[in-house]
Amino acid sequence: MSATPIVIAVICILLIVYRLYGTFMAVKVLKIKEDRETPAHKFADGKDYVPTNKWVSFGHHFAAIAAAGPLVGPVLAAQFGYLPGLLWLLIGAVIGGAVHDMVVLFASMRQDGQSLSEVAKKELGPVAGFCAGLAMLFIITITMAGLSMVVLHALEHNPWGTFAVFSTIPIAMGVGIYLRKGGNLALASVVGFLLILAAIGFGPQLTDTFIGTWFDLSSRQLAIALPIYAFFAAALPVWLLLAPRDYLSSFMKIGVFFALIVGVFIINPDIRFPAFTKFVNGGGPIIAGPVWPFISITIACGAISGFHAFVGSGTTPKMINRWSDIKPVAFGAMLVECLVAVMALIAATSLEVGDYFAINSTPEVFATLGMSTVYLDELSREIGLDLAGRTGGAVSLAVGMTFIFRAIPWFREIAGFFFQFVILFEAVFILTAIDAGTRVARYLIQDFFGEFYKPLKRVDWIPGAIFASALGTFFWGYLLFSGDIGSIWALFGVSNQLMASIGLIIGTTIILKIADKKVYALTTFIPLVYLLVTVTFADIWMVANVYANPASAGFSILNTILSFTMGILAIVITISAVRKWIELLNSPRWEKVKKSA
Repeated sequence: MSATPIVIAVICILLIVYRLYGTFMAVKVLKIKEDRETPAHKFADGKDYVPTNKWVSFGHHFAAIAAAGPLVGPVLAAQFGYLPGLLWLLIGAVIGGAVHDMVVLFASMRQDGQSLSEVAKKELGPVAGFCAGLAMLFIITITMAGLSMVVLHALEHNPWGTFAVFSTIPIAMGVGIYLRKGGNLALASVVGFLLILAAIGFGPQLTDTFIGTWFDLSSRQLAIALPIYAFFAAALPVWLLLAPRDYLSSFMKIGVFFALIVGVFIINPDIRFPAFTKFVNGGGPIIAGPVWPFISITIACGAISGFHAFVGSGTTPKMINRWSDIKPVAFGAMLVECLVAVMALIAATSLEVGDYFAINSTPEVFATLGMSTVYLDELSREIGLDLAGRTGGAVSLAVGMTFIFRAIPWFREIAGFFFQFVILFEAVFILTAIDAGTRVARYLIQDFFGEFYKPLKRVDWIPGAIFASALGTFFWGYLLFSGDIGSIWALFGVSNQLMASIGLIIGTTIILKIADKKVYALTTFIPLVYLLVTVTFADIWMVANVYANPASAGFSILNTILSFTMGILAIVITISAVRKWIELLNSPRWEKVKKSA
């Protein structure tokens, strides 16, 4: 099957959805108006609350939400075939993801850019707010570990890639300082991007040198280095590292996938995967469970993702310049992320089935599948890296993109450079998510523990910021150091969709408070019901078959406790929400609405 018709259909659907459904959500459901200051103007402090250009805000938000999820989730879900992932991406993004992101950002801005736990407390009551805060602490910890897990095998003993990723830190800081002093945005963008390309080009020269050994790290060393990096990055002002690297990396991601879209049209690659594989009923080497509910757990970012709620109630609401920016920044970025995820799925499924499973399985597991590789040895020679057994999804995505472009005769000469470039932009987006996620974790910890020690509530209190950053990075760093992609990604998926459920619960509550028609609440209620059923089933399945099963490779008492705790918190929050909805549905406000209609 050709990939070109799929890309054309997806682009057309997403453009129509943005124009029609996005406008409906902004004008009719949320009734967005420019009738008051945004939190960025109201509390402008030059550090956390900073009014920001719409497209820079879009770049930050897109880079922060589109981390590893839309790149890796569809790649891992290709285990089930190309059709389940494609259908879930489109349906999930249109009905759930774009709506979720928009209402969460709107809800946070209504409460002066506060975290979702604080919003939950004000909208649903103190019990739900406490449970939401505790759930968010669990979820952000698991999310950071899940995202970080993706790059471990991609950068493991890969000094070229590690050097290129490291180089983005001083480059982004230089751009941030230049823009802070009033520099030209276009010039900073061009120079920053060219410096990143130069870092990739210089990487091979370091591979066999003394300096190269500094960047030749094992997965264990990387698992320690990433949390340490995140601790320092989360303490820096957003304008110094977070925002400029988000902005530059957005160019990288959009540029690479625009090139991939153009490449698909020119090369017109075949989808070599079947619509459904033999693993749809479970037993796969990557995801152990059946296609449902695990297609909606494995693919979160790109369809609907609770991690977006952290960004939409963390850094982004403190940057929005105008209320009307909510539609392009939240709704628009989610649809672009969906397209990115579809392209990642195409890249993965353009590989030969045997090559795909050889990359995403350990050699021991692959030997039991009864498959053989086709182009893998040839690709390993061209790229200059042994590709077999590099699990996690990042490598198979980069290989899939390289495989598509190698149809161009001269491209094989630069296959290694292109592969490392793809690894770089995957890693940079993951680091961006780690930056934003750790900062959000800091806010959550300060909000949560600030109930017991009031000074912690102040985000500008340096000792509190250091304590919260250290605690957050320790938690997810421990999971990263002790886990594996199979168990961590499934736990991340369940917790991530639970977070999305909390966001939709709050969205439903706010819509019932402000909307002119009760039926508008269905925009959030329908995806909420689906997610709650999906998360509950997946959580029970993983505990019964993996986490609490001593015979399973993913056996983990800690993961069992985390899964059980999150399930209890979800039940408490849902009960609180239902009580609030009944109260709102019986409110005298609806009589006034009827009379004024």
